[in-house]
Amino acid sequence: MNAKTAKPPKTTPLDRILQSQGFGTRRYCGDLVAAGMVEVEGELCEDPRAEFVLEGLRLTVDGEDWVCHDKAYLMLHKPTGYECSQRPLHHPSVYTLLPVPLRERGVQAVGRLDQDTTGLLLLSDDGQFIHAQTSPKRKVPKVYEVATAEPVIEAQAAALREGVQLEDEPAPIAALACEIVGERALRLTLAEGKYHQVKRMVAAAGNHVAALHRSRIGGLALDPALAPGEWRWLTPADLAELARKD
Repeated sequence: MNAKTAKPPKTTPLDRILQSQGFGTRRYCGDLVAAGMVEVEGELCEDPRAEFVLEGLRLTVDGEDWVCHDKAYLMLHKPTGYECSQRPLHHPSVYTLLPVPLRERGVQAVGRLDQDTTGLLLLSDDGQFIHAQTSPKRKVPKVYEVATAEPVIEAQAAALREGVQLEDEPAPIAALACEIVGERALRLTLAEGKYHQVKRMVAAAGNHVAALHRSRIGGLALDPALAPGEWRWLTPADLAELARKD
């Protein structure tokens, strides 16, 4: 039995590749190429219809380096003072921390963090990915580093593990895990993503949140190399870690 011949990877015209990456309309992208403003893998290309494999293609567009991805999966270290909204009310939008092409191709935050909460924020333009990460049925665990206003006592941590009653909730809500990591510090793991949930739960347990930082989603930890406000693409290994729940 003969081995099947592998299909060659799909190629796409350069103007359409640029359009898919958020550089403008197809006509505008074609004009960029024809004007000599696009390099492909370090070589000038002036033919908008020249075809290339999109994934991983390295471009320089008007002097800016760019690596192409069919779908955008991003990790951002959200700083304090930014809203996870396209139309922020009181603070800058977290989307302003991204380059224009990513904003133009419509990446969305995967869930939200309050303006005063820092840490791991995922963004994508893949609707199925966003739904999978935010669906309550998936129960994706999220880990928060909580600085408290008052010293933490074991009774408060126990209450968070056993379940606290929140206003407008039919039943008590329990953390998946809660560990005291300092005199005024908790590490809290939740499976839900209810409005102001960490702050409300800690208040219901008899303390108050002074600062809040999300350090992990699923098995994926925030990259320590990312300073607040910085972002990077997720790697295949990152996506595999994200799917882990242990």
